[in-house]
Order: sequence, then structure tokens, then C-alpha cells
Amino acid sequence: MESMATSSVSGGSSGEPSTLEPSTAELVEQLRADRLWLLQQIDGGRWPELRLDLAALERELGQVLEQAQEKLHLPANN
Repeated sequence: MESMATSSVSGGSSGEPSTLEPSTAELVEQLRADRLWLLQQIDGGRWPELRLDLAALERELGQVLEQAQEKLHLPANN
């Protein structure tokens, strides 16, 4: 299986915690970007053996982000 890129939500691959904590809005925005990346990879045919599971994960992540947006009163980012 091909390796997936490190999520930028974690602050990168250095293993060092960031000295500046991102805001909740920034974290939500980064998760949106990661969701879009995942969707692009799925649509591009990567990991065909995991396609159904990854598509379900992408849908669930979308629902979580919508709930976070509503609860945190964040602007819609369609």
C-alpha cells in the first residue's frame, strides 16, 4: 500500500509540538483541506482496495466538519 502524506493538522512530520497553538477555526479549515485532498485521491483512483472505506471516512469527516461549523458559528466554506 502506498504511504499517505502526513496531515498538516499534526504540525508536520518533525515530531516537535508547535510553539504556536492553532485556533479551532484553523484546525477545522485544515481538516477541510485534508478532506478535499482525500476526496481527490479517492477520485483519482488511489488505494482501490480501500475505496469504500475511505469514501465512508470522507463522508463522516464531512458530517463532523458541518457539526463543528454549526456549533462554533464558523463561516461556511463550500
